Amino acid sequence: MPSSSDVGTQRGGLRIAGVEHRYGEGRDQVTALGPVDLDVEPGAFLVLVGASGCGKSTLLRLIAGFEEPSSGEVKISGGAPTPGVTSGVVFQQPRLFPWRTVGGNVDLALKYANVPRERRTERRDQLLARVGLEGTAGRKIWEISGGQQQRVAIARALAAETPLFLLDEPFAALDALTRERLQEDVRQVSAETGRTTVFVTHSADEAAFLGSRIVVLTRRPGQVALDLPVDLPRTGIDPDELRRSPEYTRLRAEVGRAVKAAAA
Repeated sequence: MPSSSDVGTQRGGLRIAGVEHRYGEGRDQVTALGPVDLDVEPGAFLVLVGASGCGKSTLLRLIAGFEEPSSGEVKISGGAPTPGVTSGVVFQQPRLFPWRTVGGNVDLALKYANVPRERRTERRDQLLARVGLEGTAGRKIWEISGGQQQRVAIARALAAETPLFLLDEPFAALDALTRERLQEDVRQVSAETGRTTVFVTHSADEAAFLGSRIVVLTRRPGQVALDLPVDLPRTGIDPDELRRSPEYTRLRAEVGRAVKAAAA
């Protein structure tokens, strides 16, 4: 088994070492996160779960490179996080360009990913097919549902073949049925691409279904309350069958208890 230092230098390996993050200055300074230490192996599906305000989205922003930690370090494949280079990010809102078509939004991401012009149409169609949106490239953004818009955002984030795939509560605003379908899509996409995935949620149910590893954070400042490897099958099982399994039910209950205890 590779050491933590080895994991941090492999492509897709993630190392979070002594990370703390503070906002404000002087008497107004607030420690939002830390210290946190995590080593995540390439290809893992890490779910960060906890109550609102525990610092899980802050940690995701540090992994994305949108902010730098106040202390400690984040390393991806042995180097510092670089937005758009080391990770693709999906937010709670799709953040699509409404004046562009579905295909136009993905095309723009492919352009910034330096995909040659002559390959973009084929690659765009592959990405849209991967998220279940075949034949929608010419549609306007306002002509598709909220769930479909989030699928476009996922395709766009996958356009650049970055080592990490980051998702910040991407399904929180969707209805239950759409949320379940998109959970299944993301689980499948992760398995197909082999990318290291970090997913933020406040839902124990979502964490249990998606994660190959689940980390529960305490209330502010967020620290690791539970670091749990998940031994549920990642492929070859019907999603509904998985959700009905006793193993899934026990895992969901364990995570739910840990989230409540960590928030107390």
